[in-house]
Amino acid sequence: MVDVNAVLEPIASWFHFLGLPHVIVHWGHPVMMAIAIFVLGSFVGVAGWRGKLLENQDKDAAVKSRIAHRQLAPWLFVSLAGGYIGGVLAIVMHHQPIFKSPHFYTGSLVLLLLVINVIIALSGFFGNKKVLRATHAYLGTVALLILFYHAALGLKLGLSF
Repeated sequence: MVDVNAVLEPIASWFHFLGLPHVIVHWGHPVMMAIAIFVLGSFVGVAGWRGKLLENQDKDAAVKSRIAHRQLAPWLFVSLAGGYIGGVLAIVMHHQPIFKSPHFYTGSLVLLLLVINVIIALSGFFGNKKVLRATHAYLGTVALLILFYHAALGLKLGLSF
């Protein structure tokens, strides 16, 4: 089996070479991801649900919310994917085993759920099927809830070393 830590160590060493202050190396990832999760993630989730729930009551507000969701959701995904890479590198930089961290697994699960959601959305909900629109909404909600748990695991991990 490939030792992922050993493979990523040269990249982590490059970041050490930059001479970043310890506080940035230690808390940079958590702070940036907290912003992505709690600010951008919450906004994307609320905008998506608002668009869904208002479609029969206030069409204009529903359209505005769906547009906001559609415009910001890709940025959230890119932020989370980049943060995932940064988080893995942060674990390597702290000389911790990647696969022994529940934080790694919750992050991986969230990215998997979001990739499925991206596929559903980019397909046009496979002909605008209501069941896939509902699946997309609930899958996104589950991913966001896992992210909140993921953040708690990350805080615990950050405080442990």
